[in-house]
Amino acid sequence: MGDAPRTELLLVEDDRELRALLVRLFEGQGYAVQAVSDVQSGLHAALTGSHAVLVVDRRLPDGDGIDLVSRLRRQGVATPVLVLTAHGTVRDRVEGLDGGADDYLVKPFDSAELLARVRSLLRRHLDDAAVLLPLGTARLDTAANVVHLQDRTSVELSPAEGAFLAQLARRPTRVFSRDELRDSLAPGTKSLSLVDTYVYGIRRKLGRDVIRTVRGVGYRAGELDRG
Repeated sequence: MGDAPRTELLLVEDDRELRALLVRLFEGQGYAVQAVSDVQSGLHAALTGSHAVLVVDRRLPDGDGIDLVSRLRRQGVATPVLVLTAHGTVRDRVEGLDGGADDYLVKPFDSAELLARVRSLLRRHLDDAAVLLPLGTARLDTAANVVHLQDRTSVELSPAEGAFLAQLARRPTRVFSRDELRDSLAPGTKSLSLVDTYVYGIRRKLGRDVIRTVRGVGYRAGELDRG
C-alpha cells in the first residue's frame, strides 16, 4: 500500500522570504503546498487545482487578495480561505469576510496560531451535509451558509459567519462567552476582536435581534422573525 495523499494547500504570497518560510512551515506539518505570488497565478491555481485550504495575502503586486477570493466565490469555488494582511481594523476584517474569506489573520502572526487556524478551517468544512437550524421563524442552512426568511427571501453569510451563527443556534438558550466563541472558531488566536467582527457582520446583514448581547457575559442566539 502507498502513502495516503497529503492535504493540498494553496499559498498566495508575494514576499519571497515569507513565502519560503510558510512553505517550510506547512510542509513540515505534512501539507502539500503550491505557492504562487500574484492574483492571476492564484486564480488559475485555485480554479484548476484541488486544494483543501487557500492562504492568501491581501496586498499582491497585481491586485488585492480579497478581489481574488471574490472572483473565486463568483465562479463557485467554495474552498476555505484564510486571508493574511498587515491591516487589522474592524473595517478591514469585515471587508475580507464579506469578500468571501473564511478567516482573517493580521501580520505579524505566530506560526502556531496560523497552523491552528488552518486546521480549524479543515475541520469546519469536513461535513457538508445540510442542517437547518431555527432562528425564530427563519432557518439557517449550515451547508450553504444561507438564512431563509419567512417571506421566502434569503440572506447569504460568509462561511465564517455561518459557522459562528450555527454555534449559537445549536444551543439557543446558552450564553457563550467571547473567549469560548473565539477558541471554538479560531483556536490559537489571542484576539477577541475576531468575535466582535463576526457579530458586527451578521447583525449588519440580519439585524441586531439575531444575536443577543448578555452584558458582562457574552452572546446568545436571538430570534429572527423578518416576514
